[in-house]
Amino acid sequence: MNPTAIQIAATAIFAIAIIHTFLVSKFAHIAHKYPHDSMGQNFWHFMAEVEAVFGIWAAVFLAFIMTQGGFGAPVTYLESLNFTEPGFVFVIMAMAGTRPVIKLAEKIIVFISQLIPLPRKMAFYFTALVMGPILGSFITEPAAMTVTAIILLKNFYTKDMSTKFKYATIGLLFVNVSIGGTLTHFAAPPVLMVASKWGWGMGHMFFNFGYKAAISCLISALAISFMFKNELQGDFKLQAETNEKILPPWWITLMHVLFLGLVVLTAHHMVVFLGIFLFFLGFTTITKQFQDEVQVKSSLMVGFFLAGLIVLGSEQKWWLQPLISSLSDQVLYFGATALTGITDNAALTYLGSLVELTESAKYFLVAGAVTGGGLTVIANAPNPAGYGILKDSFGAEGISPLGLLKGALFPTFIAILCFELLPSL
Repeated sequence: MNPTAIQIAATAIFAIAIIHTFLVSKFAHIAHKYPHDSMGQNFWHFMAEVEAVFGIWAAVFLAFIMTQGGFGAPVTYLESLNFTEPGFVFVIMAMAGTRPVIKLAEKIIVFISQLIPLPRKMAFYFTALVMGPILGSFITEPAAMTVTAIILLKNFYTKDMSTKFKYATIGLLFVNVSIGGTLTHFAAPPVLMVASKWGWGMGHMFFNFGYKAAISCLISALAISFMFKNELQGDFKLQAETNEKILPPWWITLMHVLFLGLVVLTAHHMVVFLGIFLFFLGFTTITKQFQDEVQVKSSLMVGFFLAGLIVLGSEQKWWLQPLISSLSDQVLYFGATALTGITDNAALTYLGSLVELTESAKYFLVAGAVTGGGLTVIANAPNPAGYGILKDSFGAEGISPLGLLKGALFPTFIAILCFELLPSL
């Protein structure tokens, strides 16, 4: 099939967008050369936002479409696409990142840690790195990343812990969050991008992916806990927030859970869940003494990322279909695991949804995408949130990409074994 000029342009711009993701640290460095809060600093900071990359280059692509078909061509193109998934991710992230939901998740982790027959400090560490990521299947991966990273920062990263321990922990966190969102069909961006099109519901996800991911999280967290048992010994007391805020009463937490449930039930109907979100914003305004500010900006940026991905990715089928169809399942799995480290796992699965795949190829594509989601900061959409929370604990140089990669290798290997060897039920 001979590609059209628009398809060639879309592929070229998509490649530039991927290159851009590797340059975000350079752009952040440039931003520091400008006066604080100047236009120059703000521009380069925006260019350094991983979530903004695909949206920026999607705008360039739409400008190219305008040169080919006139002013109305971009509007026609956009109206031919479906942006329900980015809209859903935006709403669910904003709702799940609220104080009542995060405090509920924290309470669950604390309660379960008390039941684990390990030394108190080790039990809490182990539970946080298992239950935190698995809760991502229900409160979304970005929210799970946020609450788990905050727990680790308050209780471990501020202590006299070795750098080796810190890298092993952040690698484990990133990998477990990436695979821990696969118990459901609505919480992990790489799953969300394909679940509707392929007809994957909660049952399919749990019996094909979820239980394997849970076992992998358990094995990896237990192994790392014993690997650093000397650092996880001694007295342990859960650290409170630095500025303790008013804890939300049970009925407010229940209302948040109900709002989340309604959005999940209407996930395929953007007009409905956006309306529910507006009511939710009204509720948080009324109960603002028990709320933090709703994280609309960060949630919108992730939605912007996914929307830009759809705009550019929709024109990649011409080269992608012959490439993927020529790969065996095993090559596809390991290729997806490696590629997600240099792109984003949602980008990878979305591109895969554009072509016809066998059921086994669908499984190995998604399994590979979530398996490799902890290898780099850009491999999984929630990773920048955890990175931002924990980076200052690594000193002036921040988090080394090589150190993160090394820390993620062991839990990635365990995930590979589980997705490869455990049967789908």
